[in-house]
Amino acid sequence: MKYYIIAGEASGDLHASNLIKELSKIDKDAAFRGWGGDLMQEVGLQLVKHYKEQSFMGFFEVLANLPKIYSNIKRCKEDIQSFQPDVVIFIDYSGFNLRIAKWAKANKFRTFYYVSPQIWASREGRIEAIKRDIDEMFVILPFEKEFYEKKHGYPVHFVGHPLVDAIGSRKQVLPEDFRKENGLDEREIIALLPGSRKQEITNMLSVMLSVVDDFPDYQFVIAGAPSQDYNFYEQFIGNNSVHFVTGKTYDLLSVSKAALVTSGTATLETALFKVPEVVCYKGNWISYQIAKRIITLKYISLVNLIMDKEVVKELIQSELTTKNLKEELHKILTKETRKQIFLDYFKLEKKLGGRGASKKTAQLIFEKIS
Repeated sequence: MKYYIIAGEASGDLHASNLIKELSKIDKDAAFRGWGGDLMQEVGLQLVKHYKEQSFMGFFEVLANLPKIYSNIKRCKEDIQSFQPDVVIFIDYSGFNLRIAKWAKANKFRTFYYVSPQIWASREGRIEAIKRDIDEMFVILPFEKEFYEKKHGYPVHFVGHPLVDAIGSRKQVLPEDFRKENGLDEREIIALLPGSRKQEITNMLSVMLSVVDDFPDYQFVIAGAPSQDYNFYEQFIGNNSVHFVTGKTYDLLSVSKAALVTSGTATLETALFKVPEVVCYKGNWISYQIAKRIITLKYISLVNLIMDKEVVKELIQSELTTKNLKEELHKILTKETRKQIFLDYFKLEKKLGGRGASKKTAQLIFEKIS
């Protein structure tokens, strides 16, 4: 079978790469082509375009890059037409993928979606496009099945969250080895995860670094994104006494005492590593004002959304200050606060449905197109 897969960011690259691995086990004649990242390419995808060349975050930023976005959409359609896949698989990245899906469905391609667009957060009206253009939907969050089926009468497959597999199956790193390899001392580690996009890092890293001097008994380590060069981070680091690692986020989280994390998939990853965290978000002012008016959720982090309560503190926009960040970091380093967070984290993992998401999804996809 021929599979065309489209992922538009780091988390999608991870989930798609694990899906490709599982599909390759089932379908020995599988051929993969599409848009994604290094992880997908490493497991056999013929990469057409890297996600770091097309990732735009926020309404204002998308508007400013519309010519490039439309050019990418045109190129993607032409490439699918040339490849003639048995199925087009979309991984999140809804702004781009739903446009391609409309065209693909009209041109008689099978359309499967893995990792649902977050229409439960905003622009719920997109459900009509999904019903029209997507043949099969594979969801990874427990509340999404009820949202689609009970509220909108659209059957979906809940397969569990692939992060449970990705984290549970990884090779364990010893704290002493990690410290030695990365020039760290014996102090406990606080991880800084400022995001993977330049816009996120620019908005978040400086304020994260502003609390470093207030915690001299700890050492801070920045998790660099594989898609960004160290030179980009240097302008924010300045004279701060912090360490930097790239491509080692999971190893870093596995040895960390606490973390400051930019809102996104990383908040859930941090929780699955059982690391108390403070969730940070600060965007372009115009983009934030627009988002605030169309997003109706009580929380922005996946941890709190899945648990439907505040498990981890969220500091959003004007609340993300040095004073507030310092105060909240102090809290998650205290014994009582940590105890409650750990209890909630274990409940969270149970809700996510256990291991096997990528395998279940691959089996369902193969059965549907065979």
